[in-house]
Amino acid sequence: MSTAPRPAPAPVKRAVHSDRTPPPAGGYSKAIAAGPYLFTSGLGPQDPDTGAVADTVQEQTRQVLANLRALLRADGLDLDDVVKSTVHLQHLHRDFAAYDEVYREHFSDPRPVRTTVGSDLMNILVEIDVVALRRDPAA
Repeated sequence: MSTAPRPAPAPVKRAVHSDRTPPPAGGYSKAIAAGPYLFTSGLGPQDPDTGAVADTVQEQTRQVLANLRALLRADGLDLDDVVKSTVHLQHLHRDFAAYDEVYREHFSDPRPVRTTVGSDLMNILVEIDVVALRRDPAA
């Protein structure tokens, strides 16, 4: 008999959905839970009820974070569980300060690590994706 330890089983991945977020714009999942982590796709600022997009980066950032919160809550998580975010801004230099002010209002210390880049977005000013860590991996 072999006494070598068996490798740990690979984490099971499953899609996470919420009707409180806009539908995906293409062939991808809104979020995937894998092990203790939840990985989201980049979410935009569309209002899930109307599809409307606000005009300012502040309003769009608030809506993106509301969409992210709804998706996280669909899997028993919240913004306080976010450990990493990636933010895409259509106008990085122009909009960074205004977006950052709203972003700071939604995360408590220690805030997630973050990468913010300028991107060519499709008729929106901000898109954010996150990685969240489940506090209780058994949940």
